[in-house]
Amino acid sequence: MAEAYLSLGCNVGDCRGSLASALRKLEADAGVSVISVSSVYITEPVGGVEQPSFLNMAAALETEFRPADLLALCRAIERELGGRAGRRPMGPRTIDLDILLYEQLEIADGELIIPHPRMLERAFVLVPLAEIAADLELPEGTTIGEALRASSDDHGVEIDDTAPRLNWRAC
Repeated sequence: MAEAYLSLGCNVGDCRGSLASALRKLEADAGVSVISVSSVYITEPVGGVEQPSFLNMAAALETEFRPADLLALCRAIERELGGRAGRRPMGPRTIDLDILLYEQLEIADGELIIPHPRMLERAFVLVPLAEIAADLELPEGTTIGEALRASSDDHGVEIDDTAPRLNWRAC
């Protein structure tokens, strides 16, 4: 089994429900086991497109899938749950699943790039990931916690304390 880390986000519709559904669909696949999830965070959108705030979180997985197969599963879940609301890059979405890390692999193969190419620039990725894996070492040798402390991202990231912790297994 390989260890992989995902970022999950949503800003359209029932976001907590979409995040929970995505986690359940990942867990329902025989090749994936969700081993840890972060809290849900309210985050400001990036990219200049006017849109609502996001709910973001991170998940740690154990998987039998190769990276490309895990990406295919994530894309299938996105399609099933509605994915992007429109076709605008950086635009609103009902669910977004990104592979951040897969073991210590470095891959640049078309649409699959691991580690995720912009994860170190985005607090909305690093904050939830640091909650579940602060000591995880990146391929270049720094840890997630060190990357978060070194980040210059000034976008707002706040824990969503308006609702109980996402209990996705009970939904």
